[in-house]
Amino acid sequence: MRVLLIEDDTHLGDALKRYLEKEGHNCNWIDDDREVFLVLNSEAFDIVVLDLILKFTNGEGILKKIKEKYDLPVIVLTAKIEIRDKEICFNLGADDYITKPFHPKELILRINSVCRRYYGKEVVRVKDIEIDLEKKTVKKNELLIDLTNKDWQLLELLVRNRGKLVSNNMILNYVWPYTDTDENSIRAYVKRLRKILGGELIKNVKGRGYTFLE
Repeated sequence: MRVLLIEDDTHLGDALKRYLEKEGHNCNWIDDDREVFLVLNSEAFDIVVLDLILKFTNGEGILKKIKEKYDLPVIVLTAKIEIRDKEICFNLGADDYITKPFHPKELILRINSVCRRYYGKEVVRVKDIEIDLEKKTVKKNELLIDLTNKDWQLLELLVRNRGKLVSNNMILNYVWPYTDTDENSIRAYVKRLRKILGGELIKNVKGRGYTFLE
């Protein structure tokens, strides 16, 4: 999963980022909540983990705007324990609510659970292809296909957004974050996936990005 963590406590934010990445997730941690929508507009994520008590803006307001503008699940992470606070967040569209203190393993379990609910079935079957998003495996005619990590990250991003346009910029930020990579790399990996899976499954929207057959 590609996780956007919004947490202004630098000690907690750093610890959670390291734990998430140790568990195999990609994590972009923001400790300045003024940057949230700049990041959301330029990068692709699977889920947002949002602290409510932030330096500059109201966490509930950020939650409301995310749920209005983006098709993303949000887990609230907060020291607010009153039932009224939980009611407000769930009414704004929060997908889960974790109160501090908590064990980081609980966050991993909640992320996995929310994403299973939000994105529906974890096994996608298209023609003779079976893609298991939880096990991170691909089969063609029941035979397991070997993919590189980058192959899988690109395929997973397209499959989780199947039927939608995934922009070149989102792909670059999801598959090759923090590296100087251009659209030639995307084309090379798409070509490889088409060769493996069949050319009709991934469609090119010229100059904009790619879609996976819904």
